[in-house]
Amino acid sequence: METKIIRLIEEITACMEEQGITREELLDYYRQMIEIRLLEEHIADLLGKGALRGASHLYAGQEAVAVGAIAALRDDDLITSTHRGHGHAHAHGDKVAKTEEAKQEHYNKMMAEVLGRWSGYCKGKGGSMHIADVAHGNLGATGIVGGNIPVAVGAALAQKLMGTDRVVLCFFGDGAANTGNFHESLNMASLWDLPLVFVVENNLYAMSVPWKKASKLEDIAVRASAYGIPGELVDGMDVLAVRGAVSKAVERARKGSGPTLIEAKTYRYYGHSHSDPRVYRTKDEEKYWRERDPIITLRDHLIKAGLLKLEENEWIEKRAHQKLLAAMKFSEASPEPPPEEVDTDVYVPLKTTPQDRHQEALLREKVRTDPSIRQISYAAAIQEALREEMRRNERVFIFGEDVGIYGGAYGATRGLIDEFGEWRVIDTPISEATIGGAAVGAAMAGMRPVAEIMYVDFTPLAMDQIANQGAKNRYMFGGKTIVPMVIRTEGGAGRAIAAHHSQSLEALWTHFPGIYVVMPATPYDVKGLLKAAIRDDNPVMFIEHKMLYKEKGPVPEEEYIIPLGMADIKRKGRHVTLVTYSRMVLRALEAAKILDQEGIDVEVIDLRCLKPLDIETVVQSVKKTGRFVGVTEAYENTSFINEIMAQVNELAFDWLDAPMIRVAARNVPVPRAEILEDQAIPNVARICQACRKVME
Repeated sequence: METKIIRLIEEITACMEEQGITREELLDYYRQMIEIRLLEEHIADLLGKGALRGASHLYAGQEAVAVGAIAALRDDDLITSTHRGHGHAHAHGDKVAKTEEAKQEHYNKMMAEVLGRWSGYCKGKGGSMHIADVAHGNLGATGIVGGNIPVAVGAALAQKLMGTDRVVLCFFGDGAANTGNFHESLNMASLWDLPLVFVVENNLYAMSVPWKKASKLEDIAVRASAYGIPGELVDGMDVLAVRGAVSKAVERARKGSGPTLIEAKTYRYYGHSHSDPRVYRTKDEEKYWRERDPIITLRDHLIKAGLLKLEENEWIEKRAHQKLLAAMKFSEASPEPPPEEVDTDVYVPLKTTPQDRHQEALLREKVRTDPSIRQISYAAAIQEALREEMRRNERVFIFGEDVGIYGGAYGATRGLIDEFGEWRVIDTPISEATIGGAAVGAAMAGMRPVAEIMYVDFTPLAMDQIANQGAKNRYMFGGKTIVPMVIRTEGGAGRAIAAHHSQSLEALWTHFPGIYVVMPATPYDVKGLLKAAIRDDNPVMFIEHKMLYKEKGPVPEEEYIIPLGMADIKRKGRHVTLVTYSRMVLRALEAAKILDQEGIDVEVIDLRCLKPLDIETVVQSVKKTGRFVGVTEAYENTSFINEIMAQVNELAFDWLDAPMIRVAARNVPVPRAEILEDQAIPNVARICQACRKVME
């Protein structure tokens, strides 16, 4: 027995010397793990009593992973977390808090957030699965399995582009290792040698399915070799083993050698969530892992090695209980969020002033009436907007498939790589989800990404990242972050390329609060709106039409932006209000010319932005004309024009002299044959017919 103790002392001492750990730091790791365990056990008790509602995925048993991994970081490094993230949030927050008062405040905010209270980290809007402290480097937890991995890639890309030596630590579970996000992200991080450490917490189960039923391979770490990066297995029940492995990976990342994948074998003591009865696990299995408890094992080793006295241990445990009681007392005394808070934090408020709107209206009128203004194409206007914003702000960068020498799907980024280089105009793998998620992470970490997804038809592949992370993070994190990113894409029919490359899916994106949707129709509009979108602090889905890139129109040479949320009356009229956007603006104007010869004076309103929506301009026009026709290239049954009609019905019903009519795409996939494609989407004849009908 004495020989074993001597060997144990030698092993601990050697480990401390190798990692440069002091006794005080080791005791601090022990304290943090106890505090995490007590928090989780208390939450389990609250759930059992019905005193806490909602889902909480408990971290008990895995404490050594969070504490050991985060101990290897600097205070200015970044982390991304998961739905089982209390341990990550506590270890990180406790590390960056430098006083006992600050550490208690951090613990208070965590407990309050779990309980949905106003004084929580996210003002009660995120809850257990979405704790974040972006200001101090915790970019937040996500309720989507694997949803944080592309975000970590973007945050690490931001560090590379900004030239910092900060490292990003990305936690996720074994279940996430079977998602596309995992594979896309490892490939992209490896390709660009990003300063990123992936930490897989393999607790053996993704909900109830054991790892052996989810993978042919026993170890996730071996997958790293497929991406040309190191993969390492570590005992996730040993805080020093985790710290040692992560420290080496962090050092490697910090010096520019790229990412590492670390798999920590660990075990969760509770079920996937409170409702999980754990019938798929045996008592013997649970007993085996309980006997390797990371807290008890460390305590016993420290006592035997003479590094922890019994009275010190009693004080640490007593202080941890006091800290939890104080956090619970704080949370119970904290008010629930005021009801009016439900609508706040969705968007960063627009900075547009009435003067900005007035100046743009004057410039717009000049563009219409001054024949001396130069004429350039829609594609050239996009290129000018990107070039000007990249020169104006070095944090703006472009990335996506074929955006470099090829210049994107329609050449709108061609030539930019020559001026700005391959790290401001970045070609990516075909990885829509990680393009979207990396845009989120880069934006939250201080950059202003303009990500290109080649066709709007492909944006659903990135929907989780853009809609669940990008659009929701500001709200879920209590308004304490911004996500200034633009997703450039193109949609619409007209090139006879059939259903997978011809859709108008803007209604999908208008559905999600937290993201703006912009659809310009002219070269003047596309330049001014793209510049405004890049400067805005919110996510923007910027949808161009594939049939507009060669269209020419007047574009001033002087600097200008078009404030988001301003519709444009492209043609004034007295008899019919015709509301549309994107390519359909051109067809609406053609129809208005024809109808003018019949004595029908049509007012054509180009929405320009679907969100933020300028419904006031529409309503004022309807009050003048008494008639409404909406035109869209999107499917009739779910198009955004339906929303416009609903709002007109609510706001201007008494001024309508005839039922409203919509002209939309037929509810069929866009066909290849030109004659059928023309039938599937609105044409000039159908628009004229609708206007004549409301005049009857």
